[in-house]
Amino acid sequence: MRLHRDILLAAPLLASVAAFIPPAFISPPSSTNDNMRHSYSASRLDPLGVSFSRQSSTSSIPASEICPPGVTSPNGSPNPWEVHKFGGASLADAALYRTVGDLLVRESSGRADEDRGEGGAGGGHSGPIPTMAVVSARAGMTDMLVAVVDAALSDIDGAERALDDAIGGQIAILRELAPDDDARDSIESGMRDDARDILSVVRSLRMIRSVPPSVMEVVTGYGEIWSAQTLYAYLRGIGRRTAWLDARDVLVVRSDGNNAGLGEKGSSSSTKGVMPMWAETARRMEGWWDTVGRAEGVNVAEDDDAASSSADASDSAPIVVVTGFVATSADGVPTTLKRSGSDYSATIFAKLVASSRVTMWKNTDGVYTADPRRVPEAFSIASLKYDEAMELAYFGAQVLHPSAMVPCIDSNIPVYVRNIFNPAFAGTVIQGRCASLSDVNQDGKVVNWRSKKGEIPIKGITSVDRVSLLTLEGASVIGGAEVAERFMGTMASAGIDVLMVTQASSESSITVVVPENQGGAALGALRSTFELELSRSNVNNICLTDVPMAIVAIVGEGMAMRSGVSASFMSSLAKANVNIRVIAQGSSERQVAVVVEAKDVSRALRAAHMAFTLSQTMVSVAILGGTGKVGSALIRQLVAQKESLAKNLNFGVGVNAIASSTMMVMGKNGQCLAEYVDVNQLLKSEDARELDMNALTAALEADVNPHRVVIDCTNDDGVADMYERWMASGVNVISPGRWAAAGPLERYRAIQRAQRANSVEWHYESSVGSALPILSTLRDLVQTGDEVQLLRGCLSGTMAYVFYHMGEDLPFSEAVRRAIDQDFAELDVREDLSGLDVCRKIAILARELGMDVSVEDIEVESLIPDEIRNKEYTGTKEEVDAAIIDDLKALDAPMLERYREAMSRGEYLRYKFVIDVATGKCKCRLEGVDNKDTLFRLRDNENLVAFETSRYTTSPLIVKGAAAGPDLAASGMFADLLRLGRAFVGSQA
Repeated sequence: MRLHRDILLAAPLLASVAAFIPPAFISPPSSTNDNMRHSYSASRLDPLGVSFSRQSSTSSIPASEICPPGVTSPNGSPNPWEVHKFGGASLADAALYRTVGDLLVRESSGRADEDRGEGGAGGGHSGPIPTMAVVSARAGMTDMLVAVVDAALSDIDGAERALDDAIGGQIAILRELAPDDDARDSIESGMRDDARDILSVVRSLRMIRSVPPSVMEVVTGYGEIWSAQTLYAYLRGIGRRTAWLDARDVLVVRSDGNNAGLGEKGSSSSTKGVMPMWAETARRMEGWWDTVGRAEGVNVAEDDDAASSSADASDSAPIVVVTGFVATSADGVPTTLKRSGSDYSATIFAKLVASSRVTMWKNTDGVYTADPRRVPEAFSIASLKYDEAMELAYFGAQVLHPSAMVPCIDSNIPVYVRNIFNPAFAGTVIQGRCASLSDVNQDGKVVNWRSKKGEIPIKGITSVDRVSLLTLEGASVIGGAEVAERFMGTMASAGIDVLMVTQASSESSITVVVPENQGGAALGALRSTFELELSRSNVNNICLTDVPMAIVAIVGEGMAMRSGVSASFMSSLAKANVNIRVIAQGSSERQVAVVVEAKDVSRALRAAHMAFTLSQTMVSVAILGGTGKVGSALIRQLVAQKESLAKNLNFGVGVNAIASSTMMVMGKNGQCLAEYVDVNQLLKSEDARELDMNALTAALEADVNPHRVVIDCTNDDGVADMYERWMASGVNVISPGRWAAAGPLERYRAIQRAQRANSVEWHYESSVGSALPILSTLRDLVQTGDEVQLLRGCLSGTMAYVFYHMGEDLPFSEAVRRAIDQDFAELDVREDLSGLDVCRKIAILARELGMDVSVEDIEVESLIPDEIRNKEYTGTKEEVDAAIIDDLKALDAPMLERYREAMSRGEYLRYKFVIDVATGKCKCRLEGVDNKDTLFRLRDNENLVAFETSRYTTSPLIVKGAAAGPDLAASGMFADLLRLGRAFVGSQA
C-alpha cells in the first residue's frame, strides 16, 4: 500500500529540510487506506469524533489514558491482552522471525491455570489470549540506516548502496517467510517505495550539509516498520488472525527541547523527556481498532459475518504486531522514543490496552545478578520490584530500559523477562513497589544484614562504563551553597547528564560523574562559568579525569536499615585491590555506587558478587611445575576434593594456567585445567605454548577474579624473582620451594614489603616439613608473646629414612637408593646429603624468628666429599641417580664405622639441626643421640622440631610426623590453599 500524505511543515522539522521530505513522511492520511501497508492514522486536525465514558480498570489511572472495553476486552474475550516485546537480537534472520511467530502462536493459544498463577485447582486452561507483539528492527538495521544518513553528506552513491543492502536483507527475509501471493508482493513493493523516499530525503542533506535530528529519526524508524510487516506477513501466511500497527499512527508523544535525535546507543537516559500523550493516544488506538482492526479481522463484531467467517474468534485470539521505537509528535511529525526505546513502546501499549502482563523476550534467562560476560557465576533473579529494576537499569544493566517501568508502575502490570532461546525457563518477574524509606524507618531498628541468615540484602550488581569525573576544588572563599547552585546550573544549561554527585563541604569542592562523551563539553562550560574565580584563584582548579572510569553499583531493597552492607561492598573491593575514586549512596538506601578505573570493573563486579554470597567464592590458580611429582600430586588432590570444597567451604578452585619447565597452557573462557589429570598430555596439545614468564604474568594481571593464586612447585630461582611483581599486582603466592624464603635476604625483604603493601598472602608452610604445621606453630608462639629460645630436631625426611634403616645389613649407599626410589629425596639427592636442603629450612625458620640468617651463615656438615658434591653428572635422572649411588659406595665403610661407634654408646645416628636464638648460631650435623633425646625415636621419613620457649620450660613443644614424598608435600600446599580460600570466604561472611 502507499499513503500519499500532504506535506505539513511541522515546526520541529527544520524548514530548510522539510521541503525535501516526501509526502509519505509527514501529515495526516488521506481517505485512502490499504491494510497491507499502513495502519489507520488519526489526523490531529480532524478528530475522530468518537467519545466514551467509562471507569478505568485501575482506579488510580484516569479513564482517558486507557482504551475502552471494546479494545481492552477484544471480541468479548474473558482474558485480557498480553504484550510481548522482541528486540533486534531475536529478529536477526528468517529462522528467528519464524521462532518469534511460532512462539506468539503458542502464547496466544493460552496456558494451564497453574502457569497463570491462579492456583490451578482443577487443572483448567485459560483459553485463547489476545496477544500484542511489539518488535524492534531486525538486528543491525538501525545502525545501517544511521550509516545511510551519515554517508549521504559526502557520498550519495555509498549511501544508496548501503540502503540497498539494508532493504535487500529485509526483503530476502520476507520472501523466505511469506508465501508468494499478492499480500507479500504488496508489502515488498511498499518497502521498495519506502527506500526510494528515504533516498530522496537523504539526497537533500547535501544541500544543507548537516543532518537535522528529525530526519535521522524519520529514516531510522523504518527499520521497525519493515520488521513489523515481515512478522505480520509470516503470521498471515500460516493462517493466524493478525494485523500490524504502525505506532506512528497511534502513539503521540511530547518531548522536551533537549532530547532531539536518537540518543546514545545503550544509554539508560535517552528517553528522558519523552512522554506519551495518553488521552490522544488512547483515542487513536480505539480508532485504529474500530477501522483497521475490523478490516483485518482481529476485531470481530457479533454482526460481522465476513470477518468471523475467516477465523473463528472463539478458537483463536488476535495477534497484533506493533512497531516499537517509533511514534508521532504532537505536531504530527514522525519521531522516536530514542535508542533502546522499544521496551518503552511495549509498556505504553500494555497500559493502553490494560494488559495483564508484559513479556520482554531477550537472549538471556531474565535479569541477572550481574553481567554474565564479566561475572561467570551470575544467575537469573527470580523477582524484582519496579524500583530495583529501574535502579539496575539506570546503572547500566542492559536487560531493561528504565523508562519502560513507568507505565507498568502506573497500572501495576507485571513485567516478565524471558529468554527467546529458552522459553521453558520462568525468567524474572518485575512487579510491586519497594517500601518507602519512611515506612522502613518507622520502627527505627537497625540490624546487621548478616544476622538474617539466608537473606541477601542486594538483588544485583551492575556497572556504567565510559564515564568521567569532573571536579571543582578549593572554592571555600565563595561558599558551598553558591558553588553547588552555579555548578549544577551550569550542567543543566549545557545539557550534561549528571550521573552521580559528591561534595566536600570543608573545601567547597564538588565532583560529578558524567558520560565520557560529555566530559569535554562539561569541562568547558564549567570553566566558562567560573572564569573570574579561576583568574583570582578563588577556585583552585577544575579538572577532568584523563583515564577511563566506570561506575559500579549494588542494588536491592534489603539494604535499607541494614548495617554492614556498605562495609561488605567496600571491603570486597579493597581485597580485590580496586581503588575507589568516588562513593555515593542513594537517599532511598536501595543502592550504593562507587567509581573505579575502567580496567578494574570486572574484578570489582566479581569481588562484590562473591562478597554477598551471590556466588561461590572462586579462586583462580596458576600451577608452576605442574608436571613434576609434587605438582601432579596437587592436581590429583584438587580434582578429588572439588565437590567437597564447594559443598563444605563454599569455594571453588579454577586452575587457569599450568606450566612445566619449558611449556605452559592457559585455560580458555574460565576453563579449569585441573580436569585434565594427565597434565603432560595437556602440555603437548595445540593449546600449549613455550613458557614465557612475562606472558604468564600478563595473564595473571588481566584475570578479573579478585582471588588469584600462584602455586610455585618449582625449584627455580628465576621464578622466585617474579614473586614481588606478582604480589604488586594483587596475586597471592604459595611456594613449597625454598628459593624465595631462604634466598638472598634483600629479595626476601622486598617480597615481604610487596606482600604488606598489597594486602596479599605469601604461604610457604610446606617449604619446611611438608604438611607438618611447623611454621604456623612457630608464628603462633611468636605472635602470642612467647619467647622462643631454641629450636632443634631433624628437618630432612631423606636423612631420617637413611639413618633409620642403615645398619650392618643395609649399607649407606643402598639406604640412599631406597630413599630415592620412594620419592623422599630432592631431585638431586646431593642437596640432601650435603646438608644444603636442611640449611635452607633452617634459614627459613631463623628468619621467622627475626634473625638475619642466610644459608652461608649456617654451620653445616656435608656427608659427601667435594668431589661428589661438585661432580658433573650427565644422562637421564635415573642414570644420574645410579652414578651417584655408585660413587656413594665409597662411603659405606666410613658410615658403617660411625654407626657402630654410636651403637656402642647406645645411640642412634640422626642428622640434627639447632637454632640458638640467644647466640644467633645455627648448625646442622650428623650426631649420635641417646634415649633422652627427642630424636631417638625418629622413624622412617619423619621430621621433628622441638620448640624450647619461655613458656615450655619443663618439656619442649614438639611437632613430629612423616614429612617426605610428593603426596605429603602436595597436601601441605593444599592446606595453604585452603587457608587462603577460608580467608576469602571468611572476609565475605
